Order: sequence, then C-alpha cells, then structure tokens
Amino acid sequence: MLAEFFATFLLILIGNGSVAQFKFTGPPRQSHLAVQITWGVGVYTALMVAGPISGAHLNPAVSISLCTLQKLKVLQCILYVIGQIMGAFMGSVLVFIVYSNLFSQYDGGIRQISGANGTADIFVTFPYNDELPNWNCLIDQVVTTGFLMIFIMALGSDYNHLISQPAKPFAFVLVIMALGSGLGLNCGNPMNPARDFGPRLFCLFLYGRAIFETHRYYFWVPIVGPIVGAIIGVWIYEGYIQLMKKYADLGSTVHIESVEQPIDEKQPQHHHKLKA
Repeated sequence: MLAEFFATFLLILIGNGSVAQFKFTGPPRQSHLAVQITWGVGVYTALMVAGPISGAHLNPAVSISLCTLQKLKVLQCILYVIGQIMGAFMGSVLVFIVYSNLFSQYDGGIRQISGANGTADIFVTFPYNDELPNWNCLIDQVVTTGFLMIFIMALGSDYNHLISQPAKPFAFVLVIMALGSGLGLNCGNPMNPARDFGPRLFCLFLYGRAIFETHRYYFWVPIVGPIVGAIIGVWIYEGYIQLMKKYADLGSTVHIESVEQPIDEKQPQHHHKLKA
C-alpha cells in the first residue's frame, strides 16, 4: 500500500505539474508533446520506485482487473486502490502548493472550474467540449484502457521473449505516450481512476461540489470506463493465450509476476517457445 501511495504520488506530481506548466505558460510556447513526455517520465519514475516492491500498479483498473484473474488477493487489491487514490490526492496537493502563486496570478484568486480563467483541468479530466456526450467518453476509456491492459499482459508474459526485462519499463512508457498522443483528445485519456478521482477529491476544497457535477456528472466516466476496459482487456488476453496454448502447445501456465508482483529470484523460471 505504501509503495503504491508513494509511486502514484510521484506520478501525479510530475504529470499534473506538467499540465499546470502547460496552462500557465500560455501560447505560443505551449507544447502538448512536452506534456506527453513528462507523463511518460512520471510513469517511469513510479515504476522504478514501486516496481520492486508492489509491482507498481499505480492504477485501480490494473489492480482490479488482475484481481478478477485471481492474480491479486481481494484485500491486497483494496489496499492498493486506497494507496493509489491517496497518493494521487497528495500529489495534487503538492502541485497546487508549488504553483500556488501562479494560480492566483492566473485567476485572480477566484477559483473557477472552467472558462477563460478555469484551472480545474490541471487536476482532472473533462470532455473535449460541451457537445461531446459522456457515453462517447466512456467508450473512449473502455477501448484505451482495454488496449493498455492487453499490452501489460503481453509485456509480462513468460512467453514473450521479444524484449528484455530492463527494457520493459521503457516499452510501457512508450505505449502510455502513444495512447495519450493518439487517443487523448476526447477526455484527456485518464485510463486510471486514481489519476482522476484522487485529484478530484482535492478539488472539492478548491472548487466545491460542482467539480463532481460539471459536464453532466462526468466524474464517473474516468472511474467506470477504465475499470470495465481493463477487465475486458485482461480477459481478452487470457482467452487469446488459452487458445494459443491449445493450438500452439504453449504449456500450462501464464505468469505475469513482472506486472503484478516482484519476481522471486529463488524460484526457477520456466520458458516455453512457440512451435513453428
């Protein structure tokens, strides 16, 4: 729980800090690419901090979806999720403290969710515009998080000999950046309930309960969408690997300890190869 808290705290500090810098910098020096790169570096930092301890889930959707495969105990999953949300909350607190003066310069000390002086989008995600319905954002999150979990499962599979262990965090970062760059327009591509809900809880102190009511109560979308998408993703991959075992004679077990738990170096590792 502590590892998940600390790692998610660092992720949100770096990620939301980049959004704050983007907003306060203003055109023409704003760079969307810089934001995506910074989020990627935040993910890598979090992986380095918590990976050897908890597996660095950083995301309730990851923890819950792995729990449905019985790769994570229910109590452990609950503690992970609590740690992730608390870490995201505290990361947002520190972003606000670091940029507190620029917040006041930007909005004159009057906190607004949206509009010309709105600053809530530094912390949480919103639909691209008022015309974009929540159901469209929900589909967006189911698809992107499902894709993410399929990649995570493939990356951690014992059958994947295409990438070395040290290179896996870099591959994960590249996919995060690609999803943010290619599928992030609809609603900012949260893909992580803690990444949105933790900061949104902090926003209660800045903007009041309207932060949960804005955009037709959009707040539930980045919670439900990623969880549903992640569960679908892990079961699609599980079904796929079971088919490969049946028709390609892969063996009897899939291990994804590199994703969900630190690898016990004392345990022998068994590898199987696809038959030609």
